[in-house]
Amino acid sequence: MFAREWKTRCPKHHKDGFIRYLYQTGIRDTAMTDGFLGAQIMVRDWQDSSEITLITFWDNLECIKAFAGEDISVARLYPEDQVYELDPDPFVFHYEVVEHTYI
Repeated sequence: MFAREWKTRCPKHHKDGFIRYLYQTGIRDTAMTDGFLGAQIMVRDWQDSSEITLITFWDNLECIKAFAGEDISVARLYPEDQVYELDPDPFVFHYEVVEHTYI
């Protein structure tokens, strides 16, 4: 199993709207890709902005390529992202998951 991590920052007043939009775009698109195993969205608030982290889980790197394209290190952004005044990371990180336990 592999995890794909992407981060963005946005003004706090856009946080809830962007998270709803993230479900409609990134989560929906990944969920329709073979080998997608799930996702987590985490938020960390700062003074006037929020950092949003999306982690998706995949069977293997080939499944990630089916979603992201040949260069899986490049973030897949959407044209409407600019509405939320994002400061997105242009790259993503991938990790081999060696333990995945829910209690």
